[in-house]
Amino acid sequence: LLWCVSRSAMVTTMGPIGISRMNKVLNLLGVSHSNEPDPETGLTRKEKHLVERSWNLVKTNLKANGMELFLLLFKECPEAQNYFPFRDIPLDELPNNGKFKAHAVTVMYSIGSIVDNLNENDVLIGLLQKNAESHSKRGIPEEAYWTLKKCMMQLLKNKLGPDFSKEVEEAWDKTLTVAFTVIIKNF
Repeated sequence: LLWCVSRSAMVTTMGPIGISRMNKVLNLLGVSHSNEPDPETGLTRKEKHLVERSWNLVKTNLKANGMELFLLLFKECPEAQNYFPFRDIPLDELPNNGKFKAHAVTVMYSIGSIVDNLNENDVLIGLLQKNAESHSKRGIPEEAYWTLKKCMMQLLKNKLGPDFSKEVEEAWDKTLTVAFTVIIKNF
């Protein structure tokens, strides 16, 4: 709760020396209210926290949410379905297709791995490079990632409802932009 206290309240009750000491203690504990951007990702602690917290609400039903994500993608960009083994299955039949469900879950686990490693840049970069390697081999075009990002933002809005605040939206937008930029650079 200490990091939720406003700076003005801390100054009033602790004074500037107390704040400095408290910041050192919080940093040692791995907790900081600092909003300095990460030098590698540009994401702040607050943005990472917003993404992690909102992901916890989405990951409760990975299969259904993953299927919804891909149905949004295929409605937005029907030609995207041509890159998958379920290319000839009509949209309304996809939820009954095992390969479709498996891929939907796999992608949601990948997104979860990105979220889980926002504080471990070396692991995060490795995951994104591996994604780039596997998708570039299959001829997935770069623009597919930006369409997927748009669909992911829509899924988050659908699933989070009022919890999809402007702040959460901006944090996810930045996170996905960073992730997909790294992937595309490694194609």
